[in-house]
Amino acid sequence: MEYRTGSIKRIFTARFDEGDDFLDGLRQLIIAENIRCAWFHVLGGLREAGVVTGPKEPVMPPEPVWAQIDGARETLGSGSIFWDETEPRIHLHAALGHHGETLTACVRKGTKVYLVLEVLILELDGIDATRPWFAQGGFNRLTFDA
Repeated sequence: MEYRTGSIKRIFTARFDEGDDFLDGLRQLIIAENIRCAWFHVLGGLREAGVVTGPKEPVMPPEPVWAQIDGARETLGSGSIFWDETEPRIHLHAALGHHGETLTACVRKGTKVYLVLEVLILELDGIDATRPWFAQGGFNRLTFDA
């Protein structure tokens, strides 16, 4: 385990509306505000998303099991934002519910908002971290610098 201590620098709140591409919009906000290190929470709905529901087997590197979410899903999630060498890497896990059935997954692509999705971003200060490619694991891994 590794850890660092920091504090909250800035707080952002954003609203995404019906049909918005959530991950693309979040990425645009991150770049526009130069958010380098943050945690965020989402609350609302998604109507589409490409998600990973876990590894096929518990090995490294993992082979992801993909699922496509279509139709309205109540959404509650938490994620992090750290950059690799050139771009922000968003890592979001969310519970996606519909009529009492819930799928928990890593939200990865093709996100379209259903009605509204509210986001709270807590930018961190004093933590020097990135998310470079981790070849052994086959994913971008949080790495503390210096």
